[in-house]
Amino acid sequence: MMTHLPIPTRRRLLSAAPIALLAACAPSLAAKQASAASDRFASDPFRRLSEADWRARLSPPSFEVLRREGTERAFSSPLNDEKRTGVFACAGCGLPLFQSAWKYDSGTGWPSFFDVLKDNIGTKTDFKLVLPRTEYHCARCIGHQGHVFEDGPAPTGLRYCNNGVALTFTPS
Repeated sequence: MMTHLPIPTRRRLLSAAPIALLAACAPSLAAKQASAASDRFASDPFRRLSEADWRARLSPPSFEVLRREGTERAFSSPLNDEKRTGVFACAGCGLPLFQSAWKYDSGTGWPSFFDVLKDNIGTKTDFKLVLPRTEYHCARCIGHQGHVFEDGPAPTGLRYCNNGVALTFTPS
């Protein structure tokens, strides 16, 4: 059965204009801080892996998040409850991203951190939910980690909301 899409009318276009204007003008963290995924890792071997290579390296849920920018179900990651001292790293390439001292319980169901090893992430603006959000990814392998919001605790006021399947934890 064929589905017919509504024909764009002037009224529909005008009603969408405020949302588009808001998205275009909203300040994002990406604009406020420089992305660290610069050329530092441009020639890294992880940047040259094929989709088949990534599928062989990662579990299906990790592949969906890291390579397809998916999101795991809230409260499904054992790392959400991890409280030991150690380092959280990218599950794709092992690059350290967070120290355990920066982790806190945000109540969202995903591992959350108020700070990050800034040289080890990159950011971009994500419009998947219409309004802009700042997505962050591993600077080495460009694996999607999560989104950063400005509702975190002191001292940064930031909440790096991470997918647990995109991380590994190494206790110290």
